[in-house]
Amino acid sequence: MMLRSRDIGESIIRPRLSIPGRIALLLLALFGLLPVYWLTATAFTRKEDVFSQDRPFFPVNPTIENFVGFFQNDALLKNLGNSIIVSSGTALLAVLVGGLMAYSLSKFRYRGRNAIMFMFLIGQLIPGALLLISLYLMLSSAGLLYTYTALIISFTTFTLPLTVFLLKGIMDGLPDDILEAAKVDGLSRTATMFRIVFPLVVPGLITAAMFAFMRGWSDLLFALTLAGPDKQTLPAGLTQAFIREGTADWPALMAASLITSLPLVIIFVLLQRYFVSGLAAGAVKG
Repeated sequence: MMLRSRDIGESIIRPRLSIPGRIALLLLALFGLLPVYWLTATAFTRKEDVFSQDRPFFPVNPTIENFVGFFQNDALLKNLGNSIIVSSGTALLAVLVGGLMAYSLSKFRYRGRNAIMFMFLIGQLIPGALLLISLYLMLSSAGLLYTYTALIISFTTFTLPLTVFLLKGIMDGLPDDILEAAKVDGLSRTATMFRIVFPLVVPGLITAAMFAFMRGWSDLLFALTLAGPDKQTLPAGLTQAFIREGTADWPALMAASLITSLPLVIIFVLLQRYFVSGLAAGAVKG
């Protein structure tokens, strides 16, 4: 008998490990968190003390001037607003388009269906940077270059394969009897999808939205290339604000990076249970 997605989610959250296994896991976690700690420590360090030979591992005279400087920088605040717009738009579009495609691939049988799924699989293997020039020319010819739309379309394009496969795996587990009952009740295919199917796969939709949001929030290459100065997101803004040829304001950059990371951490903490159950449901059928 197949394990239910809830059971799998609980096993992910509460793994059964021996004491040596827990110690090893703790050491790995500490090793993985070391860069995060060093980023945080540098953010509270004065610029003149960053490269000091006797710099302690823990900040002795911490300062918040680097954080204050971020919120006093109008350009970075504008970049923050751009990141919110682009990431939210990417999440909404990826979930809507990915949900529709996943529903089609899961519940309908038509010629070319397997070819579409194969194309999505191949799409996951192609680095986004290889398609940058093509996207640039296409968006330029469409008059969308240096706009929010250009970034949202680009990020959605590279998020769709994962979104579709995740949601399709969940929808494959929905009994066809539910769809037949909705049809008997007189619901159209569109109404069935939005009133029956989507509410049943909410954890998967939230998980897909989180992946898409993180892609839009953290991307640097496309934000630098496809967005003009007024539409650039935070990663591009941070690069231009704090990194110069041969030098960089590392404490200010680390403080800004810490502030930039906080929304993702908050979102993950608030939606963690949906994230785990969504991944489990998308990985197991039945």
